[in-house]
Amino acid sequence: MKNRILSTLLLFLPAFYSHAGTKVSEHLLGNGLKVLVKEDHRSPVAVSQVWYKVGSSYEPGGITGISHMLEHMMFKGTDLHPAGEFSRIIAENGGDENAFTGQDYTAYFQTMSASKLAVSFELEADRMRHLHLLADELKKELEVVTEERRMRTDDNPQAKMAEHFIATAYSNSPYKHPIIGWPADIANYKVEDLQAWYQRWYAPNNATLVVVGDVNAQAVFDLAEHYFSGLKPSELKPLKPQTEIEQLGVRKITVKVPAKLPSVVMGYKVPSLKTADQEPEAYALEVLAGVLDGGNSARLSKELVRGKQLAVSAAAGYSLSSRLSGLFELEATPAEGKTVWELESALKDEIAKLQIKLIDNDELQRIKAQVLAGAVYERDSGFYQAMQLGMLETVGLGWQKADEYVNKINQVTAEQVRDAARKYLLEDHLTVAYLEPQAINEQAAGKKGAK
Repeated sequence: MKNRILSTLLLFLPAFYSHAGTKVSEHLLGNGLKVLVKEDHRSPVAVSQVWYKVGSSYEPGGITGISHMLEHMMFKGTDLHPAGEFSRIIAENGGDENAFTGQDYTAYFQTMSASKLAVSFELEADRMRHLHLLADELKKELEVVTEERRMRTDDNPQAKMAEHFIATAYSNSPYKHPIIGWPADIANYKVEDLQAWYQRWYAPNNATLVVVGDVNAQAVFDLAEHYFSGLKPSELKPLKPQTEIEQLGVRKITVKVPAKLPSVVMGYKVPSLKTADQEPEAYALEVLAGVLDGGNSARLSKELVRGKQLAVSAAAGYSLSSRLSGLFELEATPAEGKTVWELESALKDEIAKLQIKLIDNDELQRIKAQVLAGAVYERDSGFYQAMQLGMLETVGLGWQKADEYVNKINQVTAEQVRDAARKYLLEDHLTVAYLEPQAINEQAAGKKGAK
């Protein structure tokens, strides 16, 4: 089974950034395929990624998870390349390949010698419009996805709680559905469902091809023209607005599953960079997350873990580059003898401090320095450079935002951080989930007795 990467992993990527000294070149094919190239000649390798503007947030009820299912099926062959040939050819040419599905995108990538880029292009162009979707292959892959869901979610207490938390936090946003899909939907996919989804979204005018590595931009454009220009575009109808309705009071749930430790997750409704009334608010929320959870010197670690010793772990997170508005999240596991309610109260106290008192300049500068350090570190990876460009382009922000990130973060003031906390981290826009551990052995015994 392939090691598929789900969007939850993407939430923890370092901050996006593009080195000002390295130019990104753009080319648009006649059929609508956008090609982005960033030359990086430090090693004779190229990363090639194809990003489709479709993910779990595009899916209606009844077929949740179908974007992820189609990701699996994209390795099942065409007329030119039968099932299994794609991966075999990439490996034969010394490359690595994989794919991932997120809320806002599905992407496929290969990393290989720059001299082998044509191999990647030929294979990706073939399956962009000529995929075979067969009932027998779907049946096999349904078993794989069902097992994946069991391992990643159903048998994982933290993931199980997170799924219920997200479903509670959102009323009508499509972000309420799990990327992998609800079990009943997975069990009832039909080939016709996948075929309709594939025909609708897998087209050159709904995709971005990103290449980063030891390449010449014009040569890549010529190669893209050769392999992709003959593919027919689709008629793409704009998505209907999917705006979350206003939350009118705090929401709380308790999730009871077999687990060793209790935990608490809190989420406030916040805008992303794309949906914010004013861009500085989104960057202020990014800095605010860094203030709370920016390493050992950050407030959650300093105050709740080492200071008051209420928690064995505590974290905060914010997704700046989502297509739709999302959540500012805090999560923590109480120390022995402490409760999730004590921890919830302490987390709220940390939020209140940020709403009342300005962070001092030393703390603000330290957070900004950490952001910059992460951005510089990320520049060493061609894969993550390509990720930045593909993600920003696909969610509708535009790849150019990568160049703005560090400057925008450096412009954030203490007043903007305080104002963002006051405006968005509101009790009436809060959802809280508690994980109440159940005895693991009892459940196992129950399962054995049921057989």
